[in-house]
Amino acid sequence: MPCESSAYVSDTAPGRGSLRPARSWLHSDAARLPLNGPWRFRLSPTASVAEEFAAEGFDDSDWDDIPVPSHWVLRDDGAHGRPIYTNVQFPFPIDPPHVPDENPTGDYRRHVGIPADWSGTGRVLLRFDGVESLFKVWVNGVEIGSAAGSRLTHEFDVTRAVRPGDNVVAVRVHQWSAASYLEDQDQWWLPGIFRDVTLIARPAAGIEDVWLRTGFEDGRASVDPEITADAAAFPVTLRIPELGVDRTWATAADVVPFDVGGAEPWSAERPRLYDATVSSAAESIALRVGFRTVEIRGDRFLVNGRRVVFHGVNRHEAHPERGRVFDEDHAREDLARMKRFNVNAIRTSHYPPHPRLLDLADELGFWVVLECDLETHGFDKVGWTGNPSDDPAWREAYLDRIRRTVERDKNHPSVVIWSLGNEAGTGSNLAAMSAWVHARDTGRPVHYEGDHTGEYTDVYSRMYASVPEIERIAADDSPATLMNCTPAQSVRQRGKPFLLCEYAHAMGNGPGGLDQYEALVDRHPRLHGGFVWEWRDHGILTTAPDGTPYYGYGGDFGEVVHDANFVMDGLVLSDDVPTPGLYEYKAVVQPIRFAFDADEVAVTNLRHSADTGDLRFVWRVEHEGAVVARGDLDVPVVAAGGTRRVPLPPRHVPVVAAGGTRRVPLPPVPVARDAETWLTLDAVLAAPTSWAPAGHVVATAQSDRSAPRPTPAVRHRSGWRPGNGTLRLGFAEFAGGSLVNLAGRAVTGPRLELFRAPTDNDEGTSDDLEDSDATVAGVSHAELWRREGLDRLTARRLSVTCTADALRTVDRVSAANSAAWVMTESVWSVEGDELELRVEIEPSSGWTTVWPRIGIRFDLPDGAAPVDGVTWFGLGPLESYPDSARAARTGRFSSAVGDLGVDYARPQETGHRAGLRRLTLASADTEVLHVTALADRLGRRPGFTLARHTPQQIARAGHPYELPDSTTTYLIVDAAQHGLGSRSCGPDVRPGFALRPEARTIRLRLARA
Repeated sequence: MPCESSAYVSDTAPGRGSLRPARSWLHSDAARLPLNGPWRFRLSPTASVAEEFAAEGFDDSDWDDIPVPSHWVLRDDGAHGRPIYTNVQFPFPIDPPHVPDENPTGDYRRHVGIPADWSGTGRVLLRFDGVESLFKVWVNGVEIGSAAGSRLTHEFDVTRAVRPGDNVVAVRVHQWSAASYLEDQDQWWLPGIFRDVTLIARPAAGIEDVWLRTGFEDGRASVDPEITADAAAFPVTLRIPELGVDRTWATAADVVPFDVGGAEPWSAERPRLYDATVSSAAESIALRVGFRTVEIRGDRFLVNGRRVVFHGVNRHEAHPERGRVFDEDHAREDLARMKRFNVNAIRTSHYPPHPRLLDLADELGFWVVLECDLETHGFDKVGWTGNPSDDPAWREAYLDRIRRTVERDKNHPSVVIWSLGNEAGTGSNLAAMSAWVHARDTGRPVHYEGDHTGEYTDVYSRMYASVPEIERIAADDSPATLMNCTPAQSVRQRGKPFLLCEYAHAMGNGPGGLDQYEALVDRHPRLHGGFVWEWRDHGILTTAPDGTPYYGYGGDFGEVVHDANFVMDGLVLSDDVPTPGLYEYKAVVQPIRFAFDADEVAVTNLRHSADTGDLRFVWRVEHEGAVVARGDLDVPVVAAGGTRRVPLPPRHVPVVAAGGTRRVPLPPVPVARDAETWLTLDAVLAAPTSWAPAGHVVATAQSDRSAPRPTPAVRHRSGWRPGNGTLRLGFAEFAGGSLVNLAGRAVTGPRLELFRAPTDNDEGTSDDLEDSDATVAGVSHAELWRREGLDRLTARRLSVTCTADALRTVDRVSAANSAAWVMTESVWSVEGDELELRVEIEPSSGWTTVWPRIGIRFDLPDGAAPVDGVTWFGLGPLESYPDSARAARTGRFSSAVGDLGVDYARPQETGHRAGLRRLTLASADTEVLHVTALADRLGRRPGFTLARHTPQQIARAGHPYELPDSTTTYLIVDAAQHGLGSRSCGPDVRPGFALRPEARTIRLRLARA
């Protein structure tokens, strides 16, 4: 047989042949045969391969087996190619609609036994829920059709080709096609049949489609039904047993809207669902109905009449071994994890998810922005020349994508906004998509961030806008024009609800500054929150040359072009471990807030619709981190959004109406004279839910009840004399003025440390530098630090002096080829049974950039046993940085050294704990050394990092397995750290958290364990 022409891979049409119109993804009792499981598989390097494989009698015995669903590049250790990661780049020439001849093409075959009783059905459909990218289908050698739109559902009518008994289904899948230009979505390119395949017997008098539009307004629920069926399907009956609904429509003309009595509304906080069936004599369809009304009123986005604040995440489908293959148990746990971390919304970036995910979103409760399978970001490289979004040749492809998105998922109450896609420029095809949605669904608004001037969308949306810019967006009286807008367009956009469809780029260690965004949302009702980019890292599990497993990113699979670790930008690591950034997010967006005022606390409920009846309020008092008292706080039920103040001490706190805050008396707090006293108040679940156990902490706050205690003054000494610095002070030994032994262990230090292993945000070159201390646009802080030599400082000792019980050294610290320097004066002194170390750090003029840290480092060689554990009193239990400390609380914590940091896919700064009071180092469960950190003259406390690698070693590693073997533990005590920000793809560190060179003091007291 001659080779098949591959010209159709460059066809912009969304499908050919017996492709059916889009409809809802329904739970029907009509007969079906799942075709998931092993298929025969062959991979060819080009699309121009003969189609003889589709014939019934073709011999595929020498082919491989492959499971469906799966991605062929994730199977058999690269035997069928490797995954490719790009963010903006196209991994093929920009030559629309054409793709290269080198086009991996997978052929699939399997036999299907069709029951004899299917011969009497009306039609037989073959459904594909997800195939990347273009595919063609044959049944029993008969060509059925082709389709494109990788994350969309396609159904083919195969009635003419099937028969009772054995049938052969053949599918050809091309990795690249014209459709690939529309699917450049910051993710791995993963070809194959990756979602379910199903053969469906459609009854002759079946129900083709159902849409139960619901509403809830002024306490009244309603249903506006749409039934798509032939006249033979009627009568059709709708039943909602729990609400007593039992309606039969004799004809299509009888299907009209009606009210429902006694229904409760659906919301993300109270996802009340009702089981419903829509039945004919031939078929019954099961749905779960949620009653809610979505509307835009002025510049407010409302559900059931109340403003919605999206505390959301962008969610890709990603798994380190399965890729985008759906696993319901994993997805359910993923969504439950979101709920536990106060996430209430999902943007399905940048395509519709597996349809079952939306069933879970309905059930667990999320506001969903459902996004179409569309992004053409690679055209940015050529100034958007040739972008399909404004080319009439692509119009039908665009419209087909939005039709299949909306029609499939229109029944889900969780879906409250339709999104046209992402980063596809702008143009008439996007406007046509919006017009189609507006005509089809009047009950949900349309979103698309790229419509900067608001020509065809209903909400104003931006990505990675800075805090000052959002303040200008929120202000009616701001004279500033908005990005890419004229003054008139700016007025138009300020009249709409605003949301951040992407912000707070969660790449590596970060993001920082989340609380400042939340504060703006609190102040300005027009602002409706946003969606962090993104939920999880997309690492693919692979192995290093020595067999060490690790999570690979762009470039780890031999890609010709790639975008490195930009795919590792989630609040959850690839192995499902929440990052400190997720804990910070939970704390910032917690729906219950506490404001302490003397002996009372204001409890504010920021939820959309749920009162506090599901919560208990528990308190505890700690002295130096040790619990001395605890109990329950009697907080009457607070309505959603309520405000009311009750004077203290009341004998009875009345119920608070909507819009109120309650003031309730706090328990007596036993205050210690010689120890810090902290009161902690938690709001916890009173009973288990489907996503968390009873006692799960929803919100928390602390109040410092400590009695004032002065910091010990520095003891004045005189009589300093020059010396060689080789001496013993207490339990410390020095040689040449440098520490060499402490409490019987080899120790070196302190040495000045100004460097940290750059975070992804430190390496970021985003040019959004408003309110930034970045000194060179387009150049990262990390690059400037390397230019300044902060990673390679050297010291010259200027003097060594001593007294009978003290040692003082002065060093000048600088870097090769740098005239800027730092003077450090270190004073060791005996203070009773303790040693005190005071380090004065004084920079010269001439430093031109922010510093990553101001700290001192001690090296603790392993010796007989390594320092492998620490207990501390300070902020914890997780790491904290200047602009990411809301999740931290003051207490006493313990950890193994290996658990203090986060295993980011690219090693970087991690593990810093701020607000240090005391720490104890341990080796093999034996305490080694006690360290007390004293506040400086402004009350500022240092932080610490304890790790098995230096910042320089970490900075040189591209993956965890590249870190060298270590024989030393490193303790860094920081007077200050630079913030984290979000500059990997967004704003830089805000000025209040940026660390400019400055003089600082570090004072430590050391004692034997």
